[in-house]
Amino acid sequence: MSNAHARLLVLFPFTVAIAIGLNAHGAAVSTASAPLPPAEAARTMAVPPGFNVSLFTAEPDVRQPVSFCLDGRGRLWVAEAINYPERTNGPNDRILIFEDTDGDGVADKRTVFYEKLNYVTGIEVGFGGVWVISPPRFYFIPDRDGDDRPDGDAQVLLDGFGIKESRHNLANGFTWGPDGWLYAGHGRTSPSDVGKPGTPADKRIHFDGGVYRYHPTRHVFEAFADGTTNPWGVDFDDYGQPFISNCVNPHLYHVIQGAHYEPWRDRASSLHAYERIRTIADHLHWGDGKSGNTNGGDLPILRTGGGGHAHVGMMIYLGDNWPDKYRNGAFLFNVHGHRLNHDALARKGSGYVATHEPDFLIAKDPWFMGITVRYGPDGGVFMSDWSDTGECHSYVNTQRGTGRIYKVNYGKPEPRPVDISRLSDAELVQLHRHKNDWFVRHARLVLQERAAAGRDLRAAHRSLHGIFATERDVPRQLRALWTLHATGGLDSAFLLKQLGHPSEYVRAWSIQLLCEAKRPPAAAVKQFATMAERDPSPFVRLYLASALQRLPHADRWAIGSGLSGHAEDADDANLPLMTWYGIEPLVKTDLPRALKLAGESKIPLLRQFIARRAAGSE
Repeated sequence: MSNAHARLLVLFPFTVAIAIGLNAHGAAVSTASAPLPPAEAARTMAVPPGFNVSLFTAEPDVRQPVSFCLDGRGRLWVAEAINYPERTNGPNDRILIFEDTDGDGVADKRTVFYEKLNYVTGIEVGFGGVWVISPPRFYFIPDRDGDDRPDGDAQVLLDGFGIKESRHNLANGFTWGPDGWLYAGHGRTSPSDVGKPGTPADKRIHFDGGVYRYHPTRHVFEAFADGTTNPWGVDFDDYGQPFISNCVNPHLYHVIQGAHYEPWRDRASSLHAYERIRTIADHLHWGDGKSGNTNGGDLPILRTGGGGHAHVGMMIYLGDNWPDKYRNGAFLFNVHGHRLNHDALARKGSGYVATHEPDFLIAKDPWFMGITVRYGPDGGVFMSDWSDTGECHSYVNTQRGTGRIYKVNYGKPEPRPVDISRLSDAELVQLHRHKNDWFVRHARLVLQERAAAGRDLRAAHRSLHGIFATERDVPRQLRALWTLHATGGLDSAFLLKQLGHPSEYVRAWSIQLLCEAKRPPAAAVKQFATMAERDPSPFVRLYLASALQRLPHADRWAIGSGLSGHAEDADDANLPLMTWYGIEPLVKTDLPRALKLAGESKIPLLRQFIARRAAGSE
């Protein structure tokens, strides 16, 4: 820990102690009459040696920035949730665009893009417009000509997103996934029944919390994983693994397609899960680290590493400005601790374990409430500050006039003026080798947009296949694979061949992509069964277990049997449960066969759960 960190850990509790009150739940919250001035708030943030924090923009130019994203020019698109915490004030929420035209690190151009939203919770750009979640509706606001003015009114893509708990525990988002889908979180206390406008009740998709995704060209909504409490922030590492922050309860999860996560909280969707996958964090950021006591912003908590129990935002750093030791680290805001936590991620068994690193940033400003954190084209990191005195259970919000966006750099990075959309297909392909994944993600998005518009990408596909074949760096191979998939450059024959690839990550992703449409070829299903029995990688076996839920029941038996034969997986954090989630429906469809599988299984949990399901009346 740096001297600056150590000094602030001593000073910061006193700063808060003189400005503290209790919310309705008895948790301590700041009642300071005013925040630090924006520039001073930036200057007094404690960060590791070599880093600096600067102010990008602040009130009155931005207020209540609930979410932001970066476009292919490196501009920030900011969603202002001015109506929070009420819905009765009319459509006041806005979308703003901030740009640094002279490269000095400060926004000098502000554009109001849209002003007719109510209770916005997430934003992303792409495909000639802006994607906005504003429960109960999911919108697309078109801007096909890119003139920063809407081509028309917001288009309702989906409705039925829950607003029962109408303040903070809601659908939110977004992040572009490496597979070309939009990923987002969904709070558990506002269950949704999602469908296109006019969809009858019995045709809607019920979703009561977790991670969901939406395909931008096929316009398909999918529940990706079920559970947690209020996930607010999703990001992906170099291997395409998604991680989420969870506001309240354990703070960090590795997201597995088809998983059920703790806490259960009476979800009908996970009734037969029996047990649910736990956090990957080996620590808590509050209480004694064991009992799970949640003392909000109480002073003893602030003196310890981590802060408090509420977390929001997620960044897996894959930029090229910060030192390499931070790459693939998880960074998430701690609301009560007024800081940015840093967890180191490491593989363990089929998944990951997250270990607490020294808190990356601690703010002296008692109003600091970070929400969104993302790296940009120069590798520096933007982070938004809600800037308020309440916290996640406070419904009395008197501060609608504040908001800040800061920039965290290591040293002084050179400005990188960019416009990804103007690059040729060949140049976009070459960006897949860039160290900064910001360039890779935006190059993939533009190629996906061009494919959707009917552009001939055969030359680009050949070049991407060349990267996949010649690169020895697995993340770069995966980048090519994902973009080929997103742009229609793969076929099942190619993916079948990759089931024998030397990298466990390529084999695993080939399984997921073969099952994308839930109709893998028979040859793939046969190979899955062989791999379930013989593949040495628990990571690959995890993807096989996940794939079970996307297969017809008849195709699950052999794969489930192969997975259940691995005694070495009995204590794995994910594999017994993911295998159970996939084979659970089989128990009632063919009880004798299920009991035979239980008798042969080398995983005790599977034997226990099959017997429980067979005997139960639920």
